[in-house]
Amino acid sequence: MSLPSTQKAAVKVGTGDASRTEIRELPVPEPSPDQILVKINYSGLCASDKSLLLDEWEAGGLVQQPSAQGIAGHEGAGTVVAVGSNVQDLWQVGDRAGIKWIASVCGKCEFCTNGIDECHCPKQLNSGFSIAGTFQEYCATDARYATRLPDGVSDAEAGPLLCGGVTAYTGCKRSGVSPGQWLVIPGAGGGLGHLAIQYAKAMGMRIIAIDGGDAKRDLCLKLGAEKFIDFTACKDIPAEVMAITKYGAHGVVVISATRQGYEQAPHMLRPRGTVVCIGLPKDGTIIAGAPPMMMALRKLNVVGSVTGTLKDVEECLDFTARGLVRPILSHGDLGDINRFIDDMGAGRLAGRAVIKVAA
Repeated sequence: MSLPSTQKAAVKVGTGDASRTEIRELPVPEPSPDQILVKINYSGLCASDKSLLLDEWEAGGLVQQPSAQGIAGHEGAGTVVAVGSNVQDLWQVGDRAGIKWIASVCGKCEFCTNGIDECHCPKQLNSGFSIAGTFQEYCATDARYATRLPDGVSDAEAGPLLCGGVTAYTGCKRSGVSPGQWLVIPGAGGGLGHLAIQYAKAMGMRIIAIDGGDAKRDLCLKLGAEKFIDFTACKDIPAEVMAITKYGAHGVVVISATRQGYEQAPHMLRPRGTVVCIGLPKDGTIIAGAPPMMMALRKLNVVGSVTGTLKDVEECLDFTARGLVRPILSHGDLGDINRFIDDMGAGRLAGRAVIKVAA
């Protein structure tokens, strides 16, 4: 296949809140023997991209590395256009592939070989953070960690599912909530939350959605929430959860990265319930948990959840292939990234943003 020598990419310029992306012409990368080159048709725009581009996590030591070349993006879906010499048994030109936040793992450490969770590999490479991400027309990636996209899932849908979808899905799994039990989702009407509702519903959970306004109420109930609590109108959200569930919810998946969301979560739980931490506040003083007396007497659990394994991603995509989960998408192109970031920060973004990258 004849490939161009240059490509368009959205590149970070500036620092902090003043950061923006500029469209630049860059060389098309050459895949190494262990990589494939993917023509990126669509890339999701994640809240993590916003945080990296605006240096929101700088206080926590998470800033985009120079090796990323200023190119963010970690939800890329497209077509394989070149295959490295060592991995031609795995991929063929024309296959559909997905590139994720975790772009590569070593495959040798304890976390890669324990059969449970390679997401903590200390040698992992991360798209848009430590290596160039998917806001470019062509992206080289580790062939052994790329995801094969299934039939029934379009590239536009696959992009946001490769991070947002799998994060919502694994959060529901980490809650330990069984079919027929109650799950509370603060931030349920947003880009991640609207996916969490759908996964939880498909997994048989009873959902209490928390968000603000009639539009969010209508969306959450339409997607499968059994109850909706409007945080702009309800004076005591934990009391309302108790009134609905009698003893409290079995799990709370905190999507919203707010102090209120994390402070209220333990108070919504019944004994032995679980808080799942997903939303990542830029305010480092926000703490997840409860006073030790409450934690001990009610045997509460507080767990974290971040992205998912290769297997988690396959499972998450399968829900969409079977028609059970459909992301709500706001469409744009590389030139719309700055606008989407502004809309995301102001709470104006409907569903998940997806960028059409390749022409």
